[in-house]
Amino acid sequence: MTAFFKKPKRYMPLRQREPKIDAPQGLMTKCPACKYMHYTKQLNEHHKVCDCGYHFPLSADERIAMLVDSGSFEQFAGPNVLRNPLDFPEYEEKLAKDKERTGIEEAIVCGRATISGQPFVVCVMDARFRMGSMGAYVGEAIASAVRRATAERLPVVLFTASGGARMQEGMVSLMQMANTSIALKQHDEAGLLYIAYLTHPTTGGVSASFAMLGDLNVAEPGALIGFAGRRIIEQTIREKLPENFQTAEFLLEAGQLDAVVHREQMRTFLHNMITLHGGGVNRV
Repeated sequence: MTAFFKKPKRYMPLRQREPKIDAPQGLMTKCPACKYMHYTKQLNEHHKVCDCGYHFPLSADERIAMLVDSGSFEQFAGPNVLRNPLDFPEYEEKLAKDKERTGIEEAIVCGRATISGQPFVVCVMDARFRMGSMGAYVGEAIASAVRRATAERLPVVLFTASGGARMQEGMVSLMQMANTSIALKQHDEAGLLYIAYLTHPTTGGVSASFAMLGDLNVAEPGALIGFAGRRIIEQTIREKLPENFQTAEFLLEAGQLDAVVHREQMRTFLHNMITLHGGGVNRV
């Protein structure tokens, strides 16, 4: 599995130095890590990964299109839950704006698909919607998708990208930590595979629940993963933390992850793991 830790070679270099030009909006994209300006079209062709290794965020639709067999994705209907259980002021208006801006119903998309012919259930969080925060909709969507996978004896792959529990839903949001964990426990007791794939960022109540409950916990390079923020921890323990603290690589070294997998190897890695574990049959 060590091969998945290496940055893959490209046949054509993404980075080609051109003179500075005044580009129309959207034509160029700047890497926040190395500050290089990419042609957006060329960056998209390389799965939105810079030569420096920085992984740009993906939408749920982009992630699914990159992962599953073409035309195989069947999206599950969203759960019927109270959208504003605490009557939080202006919350419903914010949800409506995010829905219009992103084109998705909520911060997660779940469905059934195949990967190189292997059937599985996939859930993908989308940080564009309320920073991927977990409310009643997200929690119940995950729990429902996992229960369906258990009934159909299918493996589950869940991509996390979240700022944590959604503050506008208070305790209802925190209850989703238990809701999702119970569904995953039942999935595990049925002898079925669950892979948690952590992307940048995975924090708060999400990191403390379903994000770290996988039979395999893997992450994209450089992903921020943790519960409390760096400054809060440093102020609490009164110590300076390592520069790479709470990165995917730090957690891998500490034994909290099973692998750090480059995006270009994501599909191959997941197919191999699902096949190795027997797909939709009992794990050995």
